[in-house]
Parts: sequence; C-alpha cells; structure tokens
Amino acid sequence: MHYIRLKPNSQAFYLADAPFYAYNGSMKIDVAHVAKLANLPLTIEEETKFEKQLSETLDYVKQLEEIDTKGVKPTNQVTGLENVTREDITTPSLSQEEALSNSTSTYNGFFKVPGILDSE
Repeated sequence: MHYIRLKPNSQAFYLADAPFYAYNGSMKIDVAHVAKLANLPLTIEEETKFEKQLSETLDYVKQLEEIDTKGVKPTNQVTGLENVTREDITTPSLSQEEALSNSTSTYNGFFKVPGILDSE
C-alpha cells in the first residue's frame, strides 16, 4: 500500500484509500521516512531540498488533474509513425572459418574462452 506519511505526530495518509486530490499543498511530506524505507542516506539539506521538490511536483500534478479531459482520447504515442524498423534482409556473412581465423584459441569449430561460471 502506498502512502505519504505526514510530519511526526500526525497520522499516515494512505493514497490507496483516497484519491489524489486529498493531497494539499499545506501537507508536509516526511522525506526522511521515505528515504529510510528506500535505504537512502540523506543529509538534512537534501531532505529539505527533496521535500520542496516533491511538494512542487505534487502541486503540479494536482493542477493537471483540474484540466477537463472529457472527450480526449487516451494517447500512447504522438508521432503517428508506425513500424519504424527496416525490412529484415538476409545478406552474406562470414563463414565459420573466417570468423574463427583471428581467434587465439578454438575448439571443434567454436571460440574457446576461459570459464566464468566455475564452481570454485
């Protein structure tokens, strides 16, 4: 369950139980608690900086939610391009002998390399 924990001495605010508009700009986000959950060591200056940035981001998202989007089709891409890959064309390649010709070590027609998954 995702939540924003308000400053100490306040209750946790569970996002799953309330729509986004329940957030308001006067709420303070406990960045120290979120950083602890994410195992991120932050200085006091970083906590202050990130709290301000996160609040600004949530305020902006709240502004976006106020936009009337009724009748607007969902968009998954905006360029209008379709299948921008080239056609798969078979072309001649190196023979096995040519590919192995510069190798320092081969075995039965394969490259021979040191093992990387030894059990030692």
